[in-house]
Amino acid sequence: MTLDQLIIKKRDNALIKATLAGDSKAFSKLISYYKKRILALGMSFFKNETDTDDFMQEVFLKVYTNLSRFRGDSAFSTWLTSIAYNTAVNAKNRRKEYLPISDEENIEDKSLTPEKNEIRKLTVLAVREAVKDLPEKFAICVELYFFYDNSHAEISEITGLPINTIKSHIFRAKKILREKLRGFYEE
Repeated sequence: MTLDQLIIKKRDNALIKATLAGDSKAFSKLISYYKKRILALGMSFFKNETDTDDFMQEVFLKVYTNLSRFRGDSAFSTWLTSIAYNTAVNAKNRRKEYLPISDEENIEDKSLTPEKNEIRKLTVLAVREAVKDLPEKFAICVELYFFYDNSHAEISEITGLPINTIKSHIFRAKKILREKLRGFYEE
């Protein structure tokens, strides 16, 4: 565990403890650290703000009501993402629609020239389109691994898939993406 991960874990545990002791401001602060992550996940599944807002409320309500069940075996972010993922999958199964992740805000890097920022945007768009065409089981693993920086173990905990299956899905997805994007980089 890195120093940053240790600091985040201590911060989260302190906020969880305060929330369980009745401090609602602590829960608001805890959620503020992860709101962007859950928003991006919601937008990837629901494609619109209204459904995503409903999804986020449902996720944070589940987190709040089940917070005493958080054992701390994994990072809070992993536990939260697992709840959000399962909530979205259940909603997806009811609605049968899905859009790949990575719809987080497209932040311009002020240190890059306008041309390089445009190239960056086009690259992100090409990758998003390529990921959208992946089989869903591959896309979910790729998104959690690359877009959310989850480890194989965390993805396993979130999805319930065995670690070797996740590694295989990511490997195969990268192979497909490399082939799909080959033309993009050769132009």
